[in-house]
Amino acid sequence: MNEPISIMMQKLISTVDMDDSVEEVEAKLRINNVSAVPVIEGKTGAVIGIISARDLLRFHAEKRDPAALLAWEICSYRPIEVSSDTPVSEVAKLMVTHGMHHIVVTDNKLVKGIVSSFDFVKRFIHDD
Repeated sequence: MNEPISIMMQKLISTVDMDDSVEEVEAKLRINNVSAVPVIEGKTGAVIGIISARDLLRFHAEKRDPAALLAWEICSYRPIEVSSDTPVSEVAKLMVTHGMHHIVVTDNKLVKGIVSSFDFVKRFIHDD
């Protein structure tokens, strides 16, 4: 478990800009078949938050219009970020300690991927 998280992270397929509508966010999650997506600040590419399926469930429970709200209005701010060379064991500890299901992988402040609790399940099933 001392291997770098880059060996099991999902290479980033998609991010959303903080000014994308929630409707656009939902479409990207569906199209890419993922359960979370980092929210970035358009000019710098810096991660400002993350939107997960859980965030969207909470949003829909409030019966709000997905075309009328922007990603920055519903995202979870300041997600945990690790570099691609962070050991797998350290990422696992962060997830458990903070009760997180997704961690964003960045190098030089640019998004490289995302790792989810499901990625850990897949890894251990394949290691048997």
